[in-house]
Amino acid sequence: MVVAGGLDAARAALSRGDVILAYDAASDVLQSDPSDLEARYIAALALVRAGARERARLAIDDLHAALAGASDVRPGLREDAEALEGRLAKELALAARGAERAELAATAAKLYEAVADRYDRYFTCINAATLWLVAGDVPRAHALAERARALVRAAADEPGDEYWRAATDAEAELVLGDLEAARAALEIAARVGANDVAARAVTARQLRLLCQVSDIDPGILDALALPGVLHFCGHRVTADPAKAGGFAASDEPAVATAVDDFFGGRSFDGAYGALACGADIIIAEAALAHGVPLHVVLPFSIDEFEEVSVQSGGPGWPERYRSCLERAASVFVAYDSAYTDDPGLFGFATKVAMGQALHHAQHLGVEAEQLAVWDGEGADSDAGTGHDVSSWRAGGRRTHVVPVRHQRAHREQQPAADEMMTRQLGAMLFTDVRGFSSLRDEHQRAFVEGILGPMGAALDAFGAGKVQYRNTWGDAILAVCADVATTAAAALALQGLMKSIDLDALGLPDTLAMRVGAHVGTLITLDDPVRHMPAFWGRELTRAARIEPRTPAGEVYVTEAFAAVCTLECEGDFACEYVGRVTTAKEFETIPMYRLRYA
Repeated sequence: MVVAGGLDAARAALSRGDVILAYDAASDVLQSDPSDLEARYIAALALVRAGARERARLAIDDLHAALAGASDVRPGLREDAEALEGRLAKELALAARGAERAELAATAAKLYEAVADRYDRYFTCINAATLWLVAGDVPRAHALAERARALVRAAADEPGDEYWRAATDAEAELVLGDLEAARAALEIAARVGANDVAARAVTARQLRLLCQVSDIDPGILDALALPGVLHFCGHRVTADPAKAGGFAASDEPAVATAVDDFFGGRSFDGAYGALACGADIIIAEAALAHGVPLHVVLPFSIDEFEEVSVQSGGPGWPERYRSCLERAASVFVAYDSAYTDDPGLFGFATKVAMGQALHHAQHLGVEAEQLAVWDGEGADSDAGTGHDVSSWRAGGRRTHVVPVRHQRAHREQQPAADEMMTRQLGAMLFTDVRGFSSLRDEHQRAFVEGILGPMGAALDAFGAGKVQYRNTWGDAILAVCADVATTAAAALALQGLMKSIDLDALGLPDTLAMRVGAHVGTLITLDDPVRHMPAFWGRELTRAARIEPRTPAGEVYVTEAFAAVCTLECEGDFACEYVGRVTTAKEFETIPMYRLRYA
């Protein structure tokens, strides 16, 4: 029963477009039953959809090996598995431009066409048609589109797959240039696939490419309208109207009505934000009432957040808070140490929530937007609704504002405690060289001068203002940077440098390879009483140190928080590919992990 439930969860997650949850659910099934071919296929497909190309390649190879020795295989699974080769090649083609795209599209088209010839089914046939069109071979594309259309019509009476038959029919008509027939097929696909967000997202992405290649108005795809993704924020409510610091409880009905109206006219596949009393909970409740998956991001622990940010609203709010948590699709705690009155934790959690929303939107191929219950006043700190809105809009993104009256509290200057003075948000990386322990004394100078020397110079190139701290011992390097963008660039630069070094010329074993892990979180600055110099400390540094030993040699792995903030602040420069839940060194924790690469 556990396995069946896991497969159901994996399929449902794929249908919603949640490739991370789909991969995790399929992986759980494989832990119980490594021979489950359906789970192995779903895991591979989820990795392909997530854009995790290297991991997907390994998963596809494992799937093919498992199928080779299997006898009881459901009809269509072998074709689906073989088509993953073409699907992976298609992803490479779509990421390219110009002549390179055409060349890669032809490679993918050949792979799909070979599978279509073996199984004579419309799915691989239509993919081959579209990719030949992208590659510039119009006659071949038309021939395959006509063949795919005929296969769809021959399968019209088969049970199931109504959506994919209609989507394939629409794609074939677009390849052939019959826009009216394509529009009619799209309307059928939208109707029968109304609840399959992921399928519509995949179709829309491919048909947008067709429209671009064939100079067709993309408005023809409006029938496949996809749900959006939402980040939400807003002011808290104050229980005492005589006190400033929130909007009055008497305004809650009007705010709730406006929020409900907002959801009533839109469709979302996820809403990301916190759960403070007032706007956050009002929006979360409305999202749940409208069937929108709720993803909660808290700055610190559930209990402490309730004490700090929920109880001040007065009676009823804690119960509403707990109810939202129980019904949430996910809950992410950005910092698992004590709050200790650090307002920066709220701003950090908001960055994570925004980044998670943007990451989800990227997978669906849609634009994320923001809902803010806001008085319109600018930010006076690194946290709060005004800051959230300005941060979101800085990327050219849309914000829908529900206006509210807000009595702003006078911000009194308080004596800064030692704890607050020494805390800062930092992005950090750890490196380690596999095989270093096998080096003998005669290798040490070559290692220090030929490997650590160039790496120190690479960090120097970013400047002292960007690389704020560094340390090394043996083969390990720790660097703390001013922002995630610098850390991402430094991590990839160090990894690329290691791969480029001629180890043989240095007289070093060619088995040496580097692992890099990166994280972002709150750090404590305290003087090191042994070295008599300032240094960084804290649980987040420990967390970062536990990542690197679990990173494959030659790769850069980052945490979910790093991936989210990177997506928010470095969109277009770097990509973070989900690789699954990884148990970090010394059994510190099991967490979602991402592979960092250049976009």
